[in-house]
Amino acid sequence: MKTILVDAVGTFVVDMKINEEMHKLLEQYPNRKIILTNANDEQLATFGLVNMPYDMFTLKHNPDKTDPKYFEAMLSNFNLTPEDVIYFEHSQEAVDSAKSVGITSYFYDAEKKDLESLKTFLDSNC
Repeated sequence: MKTILVDAVGTFVVDMKINEEMHKLLEQYPNRKIILTNANDEQLATFGLVNMPYDMFTLKHNPDKTDPKYFEAMLSNFNLTPEDVIYFEHSQEAVDSAKSVGITSYFYDAEKKDLESLKTFLDSNC
């Protein structure tokens, strides 16, 4: 069963609050979920990334998700391979970075908030 990698700020957490509609959607899947962020310790509180319902991973901007080394480190940290995970994210540059290491990734348009398309991606790839 694939692990679902979830972008934190701007996707799962908006205005310091969990996107409850997205959370309800994710809870429909028994898969493990990991929230990915670039946040450092100070930013975790500033962005509202405390008491999250899923595991969280950050490299505290060293490097950011726009660098494929971030995803390589995350996979190694959780003993996963690119084939073990799928990922959705609101930054096209981070999506491209994840794809460059072989992770099936989806650009989630944070302006459109299209949960139906996200559900289709999850259904097709989980």
